Amino acid sequence: MASSTSSRAASGRTLVAGRVLGIDPGLGVTGYAIVEPSSRGPYVLEAGVIRPKGGSDASMAARLRVLHEGIMDVLETFAPSALALEQIHSHVSHPRTSILMAHARGVIVLSAGLHDTPVFGYAPTRIKKTLTGSGRAPKEQMQHAIRVELGLEVVPEPHDVADACAVALCHYQIARNMRALEGY
Repeated sequence: MASSTSSRAASGRTLVAGRVLGIDPGLGVTGYAIVEPSSRGPYVLEAGVIRPKGGSDASMAARLRVLHEGIMDVLETFAPSALALEQIHSHVSHPRTSILMAHARGVIVLSAGLHDTPVFGYAPTRIKKTLTGSGRAPKEQMQHAIRVELGLEVVPEPHDVADACAVALCHYQIARNMRALEGY
């Protein structure tokens, strides 16, 4: 890891400065990616999915419990200094989807709160614009940006992991730019 400092959260845990947990929330599959700085730029320390047994056949309570336990485990293991989360986007013809996603997002935010990890939300268009320069970038352009920025040979699979990488990279770049401006 590049030279970074650590800070102690109110809980007494040491948070690793610059380390970001990016999450693509879902009730069936939640993608996550831990991105941190290095001398060569950002890199993925860990990435994966949290998936309840039984998938969409599991009860809402069971899916949310698995999500909570999975996020808590990632937070305890990697102690990121920030959690970046895609904001809920809704479509007028599918309001139920955004309501269901709010359940998952609430559990994720609660888990971060229990670990004193600050949460940052980004709209999908902001994520795309930060990584590609266009808020309407197609999926292929996003995949290319993720692969290049993280120095990967292939785009992470499944797409939930790639989306989590994009959210983490978005926060990483915005935070880096903010630090640069503060030091200006």
